[in-house]
Amino acid sequence: MRSLRETENNLDSTNNSLEDFKAKAEKLQEEIATYKSKNAALDAKLDRAIATSSSVQQELSAKDQRMVEQQERLDLLQSLLDEQKAVMESLKTTIDKALVQYRSDELQVYEQDGKLYVSLQDKLLFPSGSATVNKDGKEALSKLAVVINNSPDIQILVEGHTDNVPIRGKFEDNWALSTARATAIVRILTNSYDVVPERVTAAGRSFYYPKTSNETAEGRAKNRRTEIILTPQLNELFQLLR
Repeated sequence: MRSLRETENNLDSTNNSLEDFKAKAEKLQEEIATYKSKNAALDAKLDRAIATSSSVQQELSAKDQRMVEQQERLDLLQSLLDEQKAVMESLKTTIDKALVQYRSDELQVYEQDGKLYVSLQDKLLFPSGSATVNKDGKEALSKLAVVINNSPDIQILVEGHTDNVPIRGKFEDNWALSTARATAIVRILTNSYDVVPERVTAAGRSFYYPKTSNETAEGRAKNRRTEIILTPQLNELFQLLR
């Protein structure tokens, strides 16, 4: 009897231990499932991180490429600007030498806004109230034309200017006089000194763009001028800026 009872007790203990093992096994299975779920979530995050990193790398690479291209354009633009500046400085030096005989109150050569201005006072070019270029004016224009013809990439704008004293006689007003004077110079440059007409523009600005005040005789004398404005070709620059 004792042996049977002991056997039954041992069996009960074994069954209890088995139930404990089953419970622990089920708990372990749940923990494994939880770990698998967390691991899958981590894998998904990792995949997203890798995809994001790849996208960021591609975006950074594209930005780097754009920055390189932009820097190359800026470098080329600066190179062209430096080249144009050197051309204009050389041209100014050449014109200064060609027109060295003229006094500053007759003629001035200066740079402004990337352009070269040859400003000739009316007393060098024209009789008072006239648009007929005199001998001294033609001589100055002939010297300037030699330089212009040796610089085929330079465009020429001829601007006539007057003081604010109303004109009397042949011309209707100061507009007409300033325009006629600019046109007269263009005709001499193109007809007499072989400057290509397609390079030249004539314009009259009357008294609306004075160099100084018209309140004094000296100021009015400075304002009565014709300016020959030389501009380099800027096609390459415009292409880069598009």
